Amino acid sequence: MGTLAVLNRAGKEVGKMDLPAGVFDKRTNTRVLHQAILGYRASQRQGTASTKERADVHGSKTKLYRQKGTGRARVGGVRSPIFKGGGVVFGPHPRDFSVNLPQKIKRAALREGLNAKFQADQILCIDDIKDDFSKTKEFVAVLKKLKLSGKILGVLDGSSESIVRVSRNISRFELKKAMDVNAYDLMNHKFILISKTALSSLLKRIEN
Repeated sequence: MGTLAVLNRAGKEVGKMDLPAGVFDKRTNTRVLHQAILGYRASQRQGTASTKERADVHGSKTKLYRQKGTGRARVGGVRSPIFKGGGVVFGPHPRDFSVNLPQKIKRAALREGLNAKFQADQILCIDDIKDDFSKTKEFVAVLKKLKLSGKILGVLDGSSESIVRVSRNISRFELKKAMDVNAYDLMNHKFILISKTALSSLLKRIEN
């Protein structure tokens, strides 16, 4: 069974949190993690690219000149793709790229994402922050004391609601609820700053 140190806002250890055995003490299953991340990224594609075929563009359908006897190549109307302003051949059309992943895959990917971050020592568990923040620089000071850098994902359920407001202007910091976090969110950030309450919620989500 693994353990994760619990820190206060000053960066000092104030306790430990036990992690379930069989999850955080084994190698990461990268195959299911890769499959889930591909699915999440595919679902983020807009798929709005669109072109007009010859039936959609303006122009007369009248044949430009007779079929034979001119010495020129045979041609139909001005909507033909060979003319400027004509239709596009085999162009893209709006489509849905989203992938429906089974719930078991999503749960397994979330579990493996947490394991990967735990093995890389990139999860920082912090005690629930109950103090209110009035300015952004106050919360930035907390991040500096915790020695966090790069892209940071904050999962701070059970902490003060003022963190939502003061963290909006912090670049490379994203705040999410534990119920909304997925494997892509975990792997798309360098460090995970998580509260005890949020970690308990995530551990319940990955239970088989």
